[in-house]
Amino acid sequence: MEKEDQGYDRTATMFSPEGRIIQAEYAKKAAGMGSDAVGIVCNDGVIIIANKKQDKLAGFSEKIIQVDDHIGVAVAGIISDSFSLISEAQVLAQKHRVTYDSEIDVKSVVKKICSVMQSYTQFEGVRPFGVDLMVAGVDEKPHLFVIEPMGTFLEYKASAIGEHAAEIKEELRKEYKSGITLKEAKTLCINILKKILIHEFKPSSIDGFIISLKDRTFKKL
Repeated sequence: MEKEDQGYDRTATMFSPEGRIIQAEYAKKAAGMGSDAVGIVCNDGVIIIANKKQDKLAGFSEKIIQVDDHIGVAVAGIISDSFSLISEAQVLAQKHRVTYDSEIDVKSVVKKICSVMQSYTQFEGVRPFGVDLMVAGVDEKPHLFVIEPMGTFLEYKASAIGEHAAEIKEELRKEYKSGITLKEAKTLCINILKKILIHEFKPSSIDGFIISLKDRTFKKL
């Protein structure tokens, strides 16, 4: 941490001598402290199941947000950081629907979010967003994307975000099978969360959504 103490972590626009953007690494660490979400692409749609953290006095924090009829997002990290990003995505989707009278493709929404997140690593007076976003949707086929604080994204067949993402991904590598259905994926997601979270797992804290190829509609579970 000696180099960071010399001031390389004071702004997101400065590279350290090792070629690192320290503020972006801090943002990734913040995102990695969030509650977990797991997503799977199925032969008949896409599903995300999330574990919501609960406060005895305030209730649950929001983990699942709808972007459009055919797109939803799960959030891990500083939830408030996600609000403006998801708002941008919602506006983009609605503008496309009004202009072209059709649904926007999922990747265009992902790219818009990434563009905003990446810009926050290039200007003084701002900090990177401390969230990972898992975007699931359906256009010609089901999609599952994970977006990181630097604005990078990858498409997955199955993935996870949150505090226990590494352990969940390891279980997915063992259990995921091509051709899985939404019904099977729902059971698999819940079983993995139950196995990894152990005492933290509570049925009342589970949230999620599916979007099937058949009706292409966001449905909360």
